Amino acid sequence: IHVAGKAHIIDKAQASVLDEFLNINTELTLNLAKQAITAKVQRFIFLSSIRVNGNQNSQPFLEIDTPNPKEPYAISKYEAEQGLLKLAKNSSLGVVIIRPPLVYGNNASGTSNFARLIQWADSKFMLPLPLGAVNNARSLIAIDNLVSFIITCVLHPKSANEIFLISDDTLSTTQLLKKIAKVFNKKALLLPIPVNWMVFIAKLLGKEADAVRLFSSLIVDSSKARDLLDWHPITTMDEQLCKIVENEKST
Repeated sequence: IHVAGKAHIIDKAQASVLDEFLNINTELTLNLAKQAITAKVQRFIFLSSIRVNGNQNSQPFLEIDTPNPKEPYAISKYEAEQGLLKLAKNSSLGVVIIRPPLVYGNNASGTSNFARLIQWADSKFMLPLPLGAVNNARSLIAIDNLVSFIITCVLHPKSANEIFLISDDTLSTTQLLKKIAKVFNKKALLLPIPVNWMVFIAKLLGKEADAVRLFSSLIVDSSKARDLLDWHPITTMDEQLCKIVENEKST
């Protein structure tokens, strides 16, 4: 089960950001897969990213959609996928590719938008946010559900040499904020600022990528996972958010 990889490069001024991502996320992944073949491993599960499909959509992404990776990270994941599928064709290694959207759970990366939302809700004084009119739709998956799906892919004979898009819930950024605030027993003060104003300001501040993730839609159709593997989420978003609250209180 290969989940390691490089997601961020701090020094974006270096010669080639893409080369750095390709080195870690593509070349080392394929090197590991070749070692797995030598060791006669039967199943190789690769955690890719929904960003291989693209960064936004208006209709749910499907596994059969033409890949459209935009940034170096997504390109490196896509190149790894292609290399793995090629290796699988010429060996007995069964490859499973999983493209999750945003994964939420305890100890999310401190630089992620989700981690920032948790920090906001857990702060002593919740500042009002200009996110009361974000009518987008974004698919997410709880860490417990993702782990459950990975285990299914380990055991199910039909998972080999397949690509899966996986999610458990879809809601707007505004709805997500309200849910997070509620589990912290707080009321979110969200100002209904027009999204196009905030996108314009984000571009001026060099935060356009963050704005896309916050304001655009990214919907996943995970019916293949449910139909082919008979997989279903083992927890709800509210249950996973409550676990996050319990973890925050204990640390």
